[in-house]
This record gives sequence, C-alpha cells and structure tokens, in this order.
Amino acid sequence: MSDAVESFNRGVEEQAARARSDAQFGQQILERWRQIRSSIRTAPTPTGLELPRLALPDTDEPAEVTRYLLGEGLPGEFPFVNAAYREMYLDSNNAEEPTRLFAGLGLAEDTNRRFHYLTKQQNSVRLSTAFDGPTLYGLDSDADGVRGKVGEGGVAIDTVEDMQKLYAGFDLASPDVSVSMTINGPAPTILAMYVAAAKRRFGADVVGKLRGTVQADVLKEVQAQNEMIFPIDAALRFLGDMVEYCSSRMPRWYPISISGYHIAEAGATPVQQAAFTLSNGIAYVEMFRNRGLDVNQFGPRLSFFLDCGLDVEYLVLARVCRKIWAIAMRDVFKADEAAQRFKVHTQTSGRSLIARQFQNNLTRTAIELLLAYANATNSCHSNSADEPFTTPSEQYVRLAAQAQAILLQESGLFRHTMNLLGGSYGMKALERAVERAILGEFRQIDRIGGVLAAIEQRYQRSQIQLAAHRYESQIYTGQRPIIGLNRYADDGQPPPMNLVRTSASKQQRQIARLRAFKKRNARQAPRALDELSRVVESGGNVFEKLIQTVEVCSLGQITQRLTDLVGRYRQVV
Repeated sequence: MSDAVESFNRGVEEQAARARSDAQFGQQILERWRQIRSSIRTAPTPTGLELPRLALPDTDEPAEVTRYLLGEGLPGEFPFVNAAYREMYLDSNNAEEPTRLFAGLGLAEDTNRRFHYLTKQQNSVRLSTAFDGPTLYGLDSDADGVRGKVGEGGVAIDTVEDMQKLYAGFDLASPDVSVSMTINGPAPTILAMYVAAAKRRFGADVVGKLRGTVQADVLKEVQAQNEMIFPIDAALRFLGDMVEYCSSRMPRWYPISISGYHIAEAGATPVQQAAFTLSNGIAYVEMFRNRGLDVNQFGPRLSFFLDCGLDVEYLVLARVCRKIWAIAMRDVFKADEAAQRFKVHTQTSGRSLIARQFQNNLTRTAIELLLAYANATNSCHSNSADEPFTTPSEQYVRLAAQAQAILLQESGLFRHTMNLLGGSYGMKALERAVERAILGEFRQIDRIGGVLAAIEQRYQRSQIQLAAHRYESQIYTGQRPIIGLNRYADDGQPPPMNLVRTSASKQQRQIARLRAFKKRNARQAPRALDELSRVVESGGNVFEKLIQTVEVCSLGQITQRLTDLVGRYRQVV
C-alpha cells in the first residue's frame, strides 16, 4: 500500500515537471484551469462581502496548477483531499445538516424521547444510538450478573419490540432520516432487529429505503475495544453475510463503519488511529473480494469513523486518509470512483474530556468541532461536557448539539466558501509529515505479514498500550498541559455533579417485558433457532435468516445459540 501512495506522489511530480517543460501539455492544463475558474460562482455574505463558493490557488504557472489538480484535487474529485463531495456545508435551505445526534439511556422509550428532544429543530434527522453493556455483549437484560447494568451508559435492547419503541415516531422510510448504531459483536442481530421493526411498521418494501449505518467493525474490537463475542473467523463470516445482503438489498445502508475512534480512545496517537483504521479497511476489502463480492458493489457502502482531538495532527487527518484510501481503491483494487470516496463520520474526543472543571470541556469540544469541519467531515457528533462522569444530561447534550449549529449556521466559516481553510503552507507540511508516518506504520504491518498476522502478534494492541502510557506519563509530568487538571487547577471543592442513572424500577420493567416476549414465543423460538443453526452449518447467509429469527427470539437467545455453534472469542495473550 505504501508503494502505491509513493508511486502516486512521484507520478504527480513527473506530471508537474512535464507541464513545465512541455508547452502543449502545459497549455492543456491551463485551458482546463481557466474553465474551472470561470465556473466558480460567487455569493455575498450577510455583510455584503462577495466570496467564491470554491477558493482556488491564485496562480497560472502550469506546474503548480498540475500539482494542485492531480495531487490535491478539487473537492469531490480524485484524490479527494479537500472533500469527498463537491458541495458541503454551504449556505442552502436544502442542504442536509451534517450534525449527527447521539443518544442512549435507560429503556427504549427513554432514548426515543431524547431523540425527539434533540431533533425537534433539525431539518434532517440523523440519529446515532448508544447501547448498554449487556446489549453490547449480546446478553439479555435478565441474564445472570447484568441487572445493575441494564440501561446504564446506553439503551437496553433485547427484542424487536424494543427496537420498535426506540425509533417510534420517525419515518424510517424517508430519505431525510438516517440511523446509526454503535454496536459490534452482536451487530448482525441488532441490524436484523432494525430491519424487522421497520418492516413491521412500513411493510416489506421499506428494506431498500432504509438509510444509515451499523458499526460492526470486528478488527478494531480485537485491537482496542474488546467487545468481542465470537471467534474472529466466525465474526468475520457473519459480518461478510451482512455486507453481502446489504450491498444487494439495502443500497442506502452502510453495513460497516470502520472505526478509528475507539482505537484513539484506547490510547492510540492520531497517526496510529489513521494507519490502523486504513489498514483494517484494506483488509476488509481483501476479505470481501475473496468471498466473491464485487468491489464496485460493496466498496461504495464502506464508511469510516474517526476521533478528533486537540493534537495538531487532527487538522489534516481526514484529508490524508481520503487521499490514501482513494489511491488504494483505484490503483490497488481497480475500483470505480464511488468506491474511492472515503466517507467519514467524526466524533469529538471523549478522552480529551476531563471531570475536574468539566465546563472547560465545552471549549475543548468547540475546538475539536472546528478541526473536524476543517477536514470536511461528512457527519459529526459533538460530545457532552458532563460525559466524564455520567450519561449526558439534557442540558449538556443540547449545548453539544448547539455548538455545531453555532459553527455551521451562525458562523460564516463553512457557509460561504467551501474550502476556506485550505491552501495553507503549514497545513501542507503537516499533511506530508502525517502521510509519511502513516506509510511507515503500513510498512511495519506488511513486515509482520498483514493485519491479521499483526493482530495475532498483538502488534496493534501493544502499540496502542505504549502510546496510552506515554500520553498519561506526559500528563503526570506536566509535559502535556491539561487545563484544570495539571495547569490552572482549582484546589477548592469540585462543583456538584448531577448523575443520570436508570432506576431499579425501570430495569425491572425491562426484564418483565423481555420475559413476557419470551413466554409469548416459547413455542416458536426453538424452531426458529434450529432453522438458524441449519443455515450456519450449511454455509448459508446468516444475516438473511436473522431477520426472520428476531421476530420470535431475543438477542440473548440468538447469541447463545450462535456461540453454541461457533464458540466464544478467546483473547490472544
């Protein structure tokens, strides 16, 4: 992969040199340049200042123009450094808001109320869902040892009926509604519940209209987050079944969000986050192609998820990732343009949030939002200031969403000129340094034998642990200043912190309705689970069968049957 990127860079410089020495070629480049510049529209700001919708370098030197057009590209054009798409964040009544609103607390109806609270002033509905611990591990709310964790830190989802309650009142068939689910180990079962719930409400034809993504990233779980249920081979097989189904039946759905966010939250540096995420993405492409899937069918349905913290690398991280991904898909996998686009959701850094003087987190998140949008992120979630010690409260989750509204609607930074922050000499120097460092990580993974071999040798995990230790040591010694913690610390008593908790009565209510569901389906569930077993054992598409199975079986029942068949994940030591 590193060879492909370096070959691309050499090619750009060769073309720039040709534009300088070959008068006819240089003239062709300048003719295209003049056409591009003449097509740029201008529009006034509220104060009357006339600005171009797209800012271009102020030069007519053929080599510089060639270097810009081929090496950086216009927004929406290969290699997509400036943006995956041409029009983003511009002042328009019809523009979709990139703000994605994250919620997950208590029971399904509690999270549903939070969703409606957050979206009542949004033009488009982009929901992101957090699940509680038992759900993340594929357990039912009545499983042994999970009682106190039900509805804590996320929403409890046990059955398709819970899924119906979770998104009640939202038109899931509408092109203006997009749903994201942060779930990995049991992702196929949870997505099957979502599809089944949508079919119950909107009919069978809704499947092709559903829009959104499910995280489902197995590789980063092994490397960083640890929410694995099944052995790697089985988990990848179930993921491949889901990708195959969605690519052919759900053309508006992203069946995997390849996540660097949790890699970064586990302690990785920005460069490690990008390198491990991109290498995981390349590994998935190779796996899906080996299943016989067409890269031009599944490739456009791959999406990515990046963290955005306060380190300087975050100013260019998504820009560099877009370039590397585009080169990999075009030059290594021969994919079409739609599969070359690195579509990225960004979340402000949870690790950067500090419990002491936690109101400072409002400022941290605002700066991280600016960096995310400077990277032309396709969608974004802003964390709440009180997250270091509680599930976000209504007050702070509202402020987090409004921070994006202030940046995108009240400020003019991303409303008038699409690439207002591009073209900086410092930014280009930073891009080159970050790119070199990412390619260095690629070479190391290649030397080990690839992503899966590196996982077996615990390479990614060990590097993340070393980076996390270095980060904490820098805070301890003061080398990394943290305002309110090791600088400008307040020695007085901390302000009162209001905790959002799920009451015992609500937890009992969830258990009661889960048991009622199981009792109603006591006769059908065993037959459905046996049919699922036959599909697993015969090599059929497990996800397609899960859409039927969830009608009468709970998450825990399905997880138990699948683990009986394929076993449980055992961490490599």
